[in-house]
Amino acid sequence: MPSSSLWITGPTLSGKTNRLIEEFCIKGQQIQSPLNQVFPTVRPENSQSDIAATRLQQDHDQIGNFQHTEPQILILAANAENRINLMDRISEATSEQYPYHSTTPLGFFEDEVILFWPLLIQALDLRGQFPLRLRPETEQELASRFWRPQIEKLQQPGVSLERMIRRTLDLFQLAAFSCTPTEEIGMILQQGFEEVGAGSPSTLENFYANIVELLQQWQHWCCQRGLLTYGIITELYWRYLLPNSTYQQHLIHRYPFVLADDVDEYPAITYQLFDFLLDHGAVGVFTYNPDGAIRLGLGADPEYLAQLQKGCQIEALEAAQNLAQEIGEPIVELVVDDYLNTSIYQLPAYFQSIETRSRAGLLRETAEVIVKDINLGIVKPEEVAIIAPGLDAIARYSLISILNHAGIAVESLKEQRPLISYPMIRALLSILTLVYPGLGRLVDRNAVAEMLVVLSQRSITKGEKEIDGQENLQKNNDIDPVRAGLLADHCFYPDITHPRLLPIETFSRWDRVGYRATRVYNQILEWIEKQRSQQQERQLPNPIFLLDRAIQKFFISTYLSFAELSALRELMETATHYWEVERRLQQNSQLQVTEGITDDPVEEGLSSSTVEKFIQFLRRGVVSANPYPVRSIGHSPPAVTLATIFQYRASRKCHRWQFWLDVGSPLWLSGGTATLYGAPLFLQGQLGNCWTIEDTQKSDRERLRRILLDLLSRVTYSHSSSVNGSNEHRIYLCHSDFAVNGQEQTGPLLPLVYSSASYPG
Repeated sequence: MPSSSLWITGPTLSGKTNRLIEEFCIKGQQIQSPLNQVFPTVRPENSQSDIAATRLQQDHDQIGNFQHTEPQILILAANAENRINLMDRISEATSEQYPYHSTTPLGFFEDEVILFWPLLIQALDLRGQFPLRLRPETEQELASRFWRPQIEKLQQPGVSLERMIRRTLDLFQLAAFSCTPTEEIGMILQQGFEEVGAGSPSTLENFYANIVELLQQWQHWCCQRGLLTYGIITELYWRYLLPNSTYQQHLIHRYPFVLADDVDEYPAITYQLFDFLLDHGAVGVFTYNPDGAIRLGLGADPEYLAQLQKGCQIEALEAAQNLAQEIGEPIVELVVDDYLNTSIYQLPAYFQSIETRSRAGLLRETAEVIVKDINLGIVKPEEVAIIAPGLDAIARYSLISILNHAGIAVESLKEQRPLISYPMIRALLSILTLVYPGLGRLVDRNAVAEMLVVLSQRSITKGEKEIDGQENLQKNNDIDPVRAGLLADHCFYPDITHPRLLPIETFSRWDRVGYRATRVYNQILEWIEKQRSQQQERQLPNPIFLLDRAIQKFFISTYLSFAELSALRELMETATHYWEVERRLQQNSQLQVTEGITDDPVEEGLSSSTVEKFIQFLRRGVVSANPYPVRSIGHSPPAVTLATIFQYRASRKCHRWQFWLDVGSPLWLSGGTATLYGAPLFLQGQLGNCWTIEDTQKSDRERLRRILLDLLSRVTYSHSSSVNGSNEHRIYLCHSDFAVNGQEQTGPLLPLVYSSASYPG
């Protein structure tokens, strides 16, 4: 590897990304590109002919260097949000002077596989069709339908079939991330779980062999239809594309410079990519946090990536004075190292505890403390973060409601709220059941009543707007829930084939509904009947057009919050993707989805059947409202940050005040949803070895140590003091004796509660 490559290492907030940007500017100046050339200043005494000749020569030089305008710097970031933030900082530092290509590791693999798909067609003898990537939720649905005839092979005691299908797909992705062939997954699982597995060795061997068999069938089925998942993309890249000599020549020519931020969050396959580029003359700049590893358990392999530093110049950075340096080690010893005597160490005064008996009381008191201190001007909303090991819907709703009621906005990071939880989404799905035939089992009177209430939402004049902290308006509905219930009881005709709304005169006392509600109901009825007639006349190409018409008709004219807009955008993105996949399946099976998915291919080709599956798909709650882009555009009000530990660390945010919610929860020690099943077995240092209970306990302690040091490093002083001139930092330890399920809280952070001062409020 060339010695000019640079390995930048350091703890949280030590300036690694700033050094990366500095190196980007240096590398950008070395690229021969018209974007880098500054036209020489022409002196006034020069003649017009000299000026013209100079410009002609400059144009000629630009034409000769046109081939260098393509991006020659590859910039990688750990996730999409980090990439956007990094690009903003690079743009500010360079004014977009140097050409580059920015993406995430998975985004890079996807782009490369799609770009060089013809090479894969030749290598794997695939059909000549453009590839289509599956979303994770669509991947699971298709896999469950594909494996349905053999689903008994995935049955395992104590694990639901849905969970087992997700585990199987995750194992395939983990194997691809670690450059492990699919056929070796069974052997790795058997060797890794031989001491903790349930059942006889022969039974487990057969079970793991079934997993491998089903995954190989799934991969072949998807590739033949041009369907790509993250697991398939990654395996195609490392197994077939990266070793291809033609591709290697293009890769070397395209990217003589590679810059990667936070490589401690990258999967093992990126080591193969970086190692190849550096061995063939590329220059790399990498940033690495020894105590980062946020995505360890989700496919990242920081120890394996750390081997890149052997061929680089190492530059170690030190962080500015922060709480991790000041108090990190004593806290880690107090919490992690066998629960030392709490009387040995007394936490500083900026550690304060909020203790209650019930969790409901804890949520209320925590929110009240935030409201009180913000109103007193001690802290600003954007300087406060609520961090929890896990956020259930009750906690999220309670905190947001109390803070919003006090006029304080809340930014919930990656809320992952199911799309079906939005009333307007349920109303749109109810419209589908009334327009397309054969969907009567998916709609009832309650759904119709809710639909009438949501669709009758009227626009509010400027004088009627009342904006709260979340930019929500006090909206009025021309059909209130009581009238909607009466209309649904008397004017809805349930039918398996053709459920429909009846004229309002069907209700004998329709005069009690009122003029405004009657007028709006008739408008809704007329619009739905018009769409139904157009569907029967085949004037609706697919349900996506119907959803778009409904949104334009009933929602665009009213005020919508950012959350509601996100839900509608995600619905349209999901519907578009769903019908693209269905269209691809029909094209590959001549209007039959596939031989292995359904027993009734004739029905499968019908539009109503696809609509039915789409509605049931959304009602399972597997789709969340997280459309692209990942953040709002324009000005947003100052807001309190609400996030899980993983979300907060991945966002790289810093706050002056932190509220550690449920500090007594055992989830602080376990990885929870941030760890995939079998993930430790696919680390390069663990391949082929047995994973024991002691290994799990050691891994949990190491994760807790990294979490504590990282959170402490992100408690920062404010650059501008708050209203009353204070810029102190503070950590609140929020603890309730009982969890939401009524169990006693006995987590590993309890020694901190015992060693801290109680909140004086």
